Amino acid sequence: MSCKSAELNKVACPLLFWQTNLTMWKQLSETDRRITYWMASRGILLLRISVGLIFIWFGVLKFFPSLSPAETLASDTISLLTFGLIPGGTAMIILAAWETLIGLGLITGFMLRETLLLLFLQMAGTLSPLVLFPGLAFSVFPFVPTLEGQYIIKNLIIISAGIVIGATVRGGRLTNEP
Repeated sequence: MSCKSAELNKVACPLLFWQTNLTMWKQLSETDRRITYWMASRGILLLRISVGLIFIWFGVLKFFPSLSPAETLASDTISLLTFGLIPGGTAMIILAAWETLIGLGLITGFMLRETLLLLFLQMAGTLSPLVLFPGLAFSVFPFVPTLEGQYIIKNLIIISAGIVIGATVRGGRLTNEP
C-alpha cells in the first residue's frame, strides 16, 4: 500500500514511512554486525600476514646487492651503530636474514614473542637515521622529511601493528562487541 492510496489517512503514511525505515535500519545493522564480526575474527591474522609479507619482501631484496633502495642507508646506519665493526655487505646479509625471519614468524605465528622482539629491535635501528642522519632524513629538521625520512617515519605504523599483534600472544583478541 502506498501513501497515495485513498485508503490511508494522514496518520498511516508517516507510520508506513517509519516502518519501512526501521526494517531497512535493522537490515543495515545486521550487515554491519556481520562485517564487524568478520573484521574482528580475521583482523589480527590479516595484520600479521600483511606485515609479514612486507618484511619478507624487503628482507629478500637485501640479499641481492643494489636491489634494495634502502641498502646505502641501512648499511651506513649499521656501520655507525656498530662503530664500523660490521661492514656494509655483511650488515646487509644480517639485516636481510633478520627481516626475512621476522616476516616468516609473523606469517606462521611460530615463536611470535621472539619474532616481535626481533621486530621491535629492528624498528629501533630503522628509526635511528632520523637522529644519526638528520640531513638525509629531513630537508627542514624536524618538520619536512625527505623521501628517505618518509620511508623511515612510516615505520611507526609497523611498530603500532607489532603492539596490536603482541597483545594477542597470551590469548588476547579483537572483539566485535562493545
